Amino acid sequence: MERLDELIFRALSEDAPFGDITTEAIIPENAQGSAIMVAKQEGVICGLRIAAKVFALLDSETKLEAKVGEGEKVGVGKVIAEVKGKLKAILIGERTALNFVQRLSGIATLTSKFVDKVAPYGVKIADTRKTTPLYRALEKYAVRCGGGVNHRFSLSDGVLIKDNHIRAAGSLTEAVRRVRARVHHLLRIEVEAQSLAQVEEALECNVDAILLDNFSLDEIRNAVQIVREWSQRTGKPRPLLEVSGGIDLENVEAVAQTGIDIISVGALTHSAKALDISLEIE
Repeated sequence: MERLDELIFRALSEDAPFGDITTEAIIPENAQGSAIMVAKQEGVICGLRIAAKVFALLDSETKLEAKVGEGEKVGVGKVIAEVKGKLKAILIGERTALNFVQRLSGIATLTSKFVDKVAPYGVKIADTRKTTPLYRALEKYAVRCGGGVNHRFSLSDGVLIKDNHIRAAGSLTEAVRRVRARVHHLLRIEVEAQSLAQVEEALECNVDAILLDNFSLDEIRNAVQIVREWSQRTGKPRPLLEVSGGIDLENVEAVAQTGIDIISVGALTHSAKALDISLEIE
């Protein structure tokens, strides 16, 4: 909560570093008022709690009342919140509050579209670490509001051996060996594979998860078959299969049909378009 307050204070300071010249010239100090927040597009709403905090930090008596729940889908023209209190606080906080809600609702909306595409296949949509600096916790929260799941929050959360780690170690096998010699037994190990040969090598290393990076559809199908046959042959549970790279709304359903478990999509946070939302004084 303290970090969120700090982030909001910085955003408010960015927008009004020496006050709001226009509002302070027009609005009397103690004038009261109200405003509604209206969705101008269909989408999934996220961030009203943060918006409420924006107004509260400007004036403790200015309150935002959410009219919809976090993660709720709304139509055009839906009133999603009402703000009541000091008119100066409403006007000064307007853009900062909207920036948070529009950005997070855009992420939640895009995530929801991906989730809907793969829902029939039992596949999860996950985010990545491709987030706006310092906004990661909020953006990953928005992904959850859209029905997605979170991948690692940070490099400290779990082991993911990527292509550059493998190059630095000399081989996938050596990279896994070094990790196992260093980390505790409760951490799962995921390895990024860039070829079917690396999928087979990862299986021999008994990793917990394999990330198929930038595989074609045919390569994904082949990888799924290789993993299934390995599991049947060895009697060991198969590792979780994740796909990433080049995923969009046009191909995500076809990828989900291949038999993988998770599809991670960087676009959820780095390419989501802000949802059009306005704040109107009543």
